[in-house]
Amino acid sequence: MTALPVDPEAVRAIVIAAAADAVMPRFRSLSAGDIRQKTGPNNLVTEADLRCQALLTERLGALFPEAAIVGEEGGGQEAEACAAIAAAEWCWVIDPLDGTHNFAHGRTGFAVMVALVHRGETVAGWIHEPVRGETQIAAKGGGAWTERGRLGVARPGALREMTGVLYVGARRAPALHERLLVLERERALGPKSFQRSAGAEYLGLAAGEIHYAIFTRLLPWDHAPGLLIFREAGGHAAYWDGEPYRPSAARPVPMLAAPDETSWRELRAIFGA
Repeated sequence: MTALPVDPEAVRAIVIAAAADAVMPRFRSLSAGDIRQKTGPNNLVTEADLRCQALLTERLGALFPEAAIVGEEGGGQEAEACAAIAAAEWCWVIDPLDGTHNFAHGRTGFAVMVALVHRGETVAGWIHEPVRGETQIAAKGGGAWTERGRLGVARPGALREMTGVLYVGARRAPALHERLLVLERERALGPKSFQRSAGAEYLGLAAGEIHYAIFTRLLPWDHAPGLLIFREAGGHAAYWDGEPYRPSAARPVPMLAAPDETSWRELRAIFGA
């Protein structure tokens, strides 16, 4: 297990407290002025996002002042954020409220996420779901855990029997998008999860409720914590070309997460080049 410069339980406490202080008091209590568009009606920021990031920045910064901090709010575009992460010896990566669209519309399916990155590689991750009060946590080499015990991914099966997460943008991955349409027409796909929140999807992946996932938008705060937790729960994840994911690398390549390496290769072959 990777030796961490912080106590994982201290970070868990900070994440839970930030959600309790900044997020839940505003759930289903936002005024119109508390919600703003960033790039459009499906890309929102609320006072809960901003307040939670401020709290996490303050408290994580006090816990480990030597680490840089990159957060979704004000973190720049993907390339800028990844470059900042790559330049730091240690870096906190913060998503103060993943699933803001759900939150702003009074729906569940949101989470607070934090990762600790060392020399470009995620070494610890935390995802807190404040409605249920559940926190998933992992350190590299130490497994993945919740308050209820150790996490484990789902068993692989036939494609029709597996639940998948398919966040595949037609512009970002046109060939893959077309392949999915073919598989849909052939009724080859099993159930799909679409929660509008990477954090919510990762909670299901690590708990064995969802089998596999494909993502084509790879902002570091969306994936750094969840992918580590998924891998530590026994899963296998890699870019489409087989290279391991790193939050310090902005790559225009889809990423596939599967229950194990064998099923990863099988799914990669089914979904095509």
